[in-house]
Amino acid sequence: MQLLDHVSIGVPDIEMARIFYDAVMTALDAPKVYDRPNALSYGERCSSDDTTSSYLAIYLDPGDIAQNKRHWCFKAPSREHVDAFFRAGLSAGGRSDGEPGLRPHYHRDYYAAFLIDPAGNRVEAVCHAAQ
Repeated sequence: MQLLDHVSIGVPDIEMARIFYDAVMTALDAPKVYDRPNALSYGERCSSDDTTSSYLAIYLDPGDIAQNKRHWCFKAPSREHVDAFFRAGLSAGGRSDGEPGLRPHYHRDYYAAFLIDPAGNRVEAVCHAAQ
């Protein structure tokens, strides 16, 4: 079951977000759905012919982003995609919040990396497949 249809992340600087999210979503092979002056989107939108897709929207939001436990986790098709997500995010202005590696406290094959985007949002990429 695909639980989420879409999620939105607010950022105070859409241009910095565009650089960061273009990089990490390209690393995850996620296509761009739209690119507007005040919003971006990646993934695939649902339709009557495709009811299982999901997408991420990034919106310009001048509000403060306070440190908290909220984060967004993106599925990666392989561990190499997780590694590429992490490298791309660091190269595009993100900060590490956990290097790529196994997190066996979730399950034995949980391979993930964590980043803080330029606005302060916490994002993760995970591959659940065995090596």
